[in-house]
Amino acid sequence: MDDVAGALNPIQLFMQAGPVGKSVILMLLAASIWCWVLIVESAWGVARLRKAIAASRGHRNRADAALLAPVAAAGRQAASLAIPGESLGEARARVSEAMGRSAQQLLNAIEGGLPNLAVISSVAPFVGLFGTVWGIMASFSAIATAKDTSLAVVAPGIAEALAATAIGLAAAIPATIGYNRIGASLARAGQALQHLIEEDAVTLTAHPQATRQPAGEAK
Repeated sequence: MDDVAGALNPIQLFMQAGPVGKSVILMLLAASIWCWVLIVESAWGVARLRKAIAASRGHRNRADAALLAPVAAAGRQAASLAIPGESLGEARARVSEAMGRSAQQLLNAIEGGLPNLAVISSVAPFVGLFGTVWGIMASFSAIATAKDTSLAVVAPGIAEALAATAIGLAAAIPATIGYNRIGASLARAGQALQHLIEEDAVTLTAHPQATRQPAGEAK
């Protein structure tokens, strides 16, 4: 029984696993580590965006608003153009659209690894299931070879199978939670950013037309 307990040690279990079992375990461990890297990276990006939006509204240190500098620059550039015959509403829509394009690029950069989290959450359980099936097959093969159904014969294969399932879930569960929670937070931050853009578009187009640069003279 002591030998069986030793075989269930994670390191010993990995060393005794076959090439397929080792490949599955290593793949899932890598996916689990990558999952946490993506979660931390995406959560940090969303937190920075929230701070930048709050800073732009004057609720935080203005230095935090630097993240939104490209969006503000796009708005100022669009607002500096004076298009003949353009109404105030059309000018605001044009400025808002220019800022929205820049904001979308920012959101895409912050979104970063969210699609990869979705892949991990959906694929990891099936990879773990594959490892489980393979471990059970190894146990049946050991029974056939040893012609014995004792625990010492089947335990290593069963333990390998259950380990693959556990590691697969360890990668999939955080990835699923992270994808849903961070995705929802990013969506709320994106909506707040859109509201900020609409407010800035009104402010930027409130200046007299004389302060704007004719479209033909824009640089």
